[in-house]
Amino acid sequence: MTRIVVVSAGLSNPSSTKLLADMLGEATTRAVQARGAEVEVEHVELRGLAHELTDNLLTGFAKPALQAAIDLVRRADGVIAVTPVFSASYSGLFKTFFDVLEPGVLDAKPVLIAATAGTARHSLVLEHALRPLFAYLHAVVVPTGVFAATDDFAGGPELPKRVDRAAAELAALLTVGGGAPAEPVPHRTLVEDEFANPTSFETLLKRASEGPPEF
Repeated sequence: MTRIVVVSAGLSNPSSTKLLADMLGEATTRAVQARGAEVEVEHVELRGLAHELTDNLLTGFAKPALQAAIDLVRRADGVIAVTPVFSASYSGLFKTFFDVLEPGVLDAKPVLIAATAGTARHSLVLEHALRPLFAYLHAVVVPTGVFAATDDFAGGPELPKRVDRAAAELAALLTVGGGAPAEPVPHRTLVEDEFANPTSFETLLKRASEGPPEF
C-alpha cells in the first residue's frame, strides 16, 4: 500500500488551496493506480490545527490532533504540500507545521509542492520559497510544482495538465517495478560537521607557522 498525505493550509472554507490539494490527491491516486499499486490518501487541513500549532511552538509538545497529523506525515510514503501565498511566500500556518516536525521526518521522502494566489505574478514562490524549504528538510521534491491563480480555476486546460504532470512524477518516485513502493534512500551526511570533530588550536597554529601550501 502506497500512503500519501495531502497537507493543505487554506484559511477559508471552502478555499482554492483545498480545491487544488484535492485535485492533486485525486490525480496522484490515478497515477499510482495506473502503475499497478494500491494507494491510500489522507488529508491534513492545517486550518483546524492552528491553535495546537501555536501551543506546540510555546510548549514544545503536540496535542493529540496535531500529533496525529505529524504521525500521518511520518508514516507517509509521499507528501503533497499546498499553501496559499501571503506577502510573496508560504503562509505562516504552513511554515509552522513543518517547523514542528521532528528532524528527519521528511528525509528522502518524495514531496509535491503547490501553491495558490490571486494572480499569476506570485508563481515563482514555488522556486524561491517552497523548493528551498523542502530541500533544507532533505525531502525529494518532484521537478514539477503546481501554481494556481484564481483564473486557473475557470476551467481552462493548463491547470489540469500541470496537475497530471506533477502527479505522474510523484507516482514515479513512489513506485518501482510497476507497483511496489519505492525503497527510501538512506540519508547520508555529505559534508562533515566541523563542530563535531573540531581542529585543535595547536594544529591551527602549526599550519599557520608552516605557511601556505604549495600547489
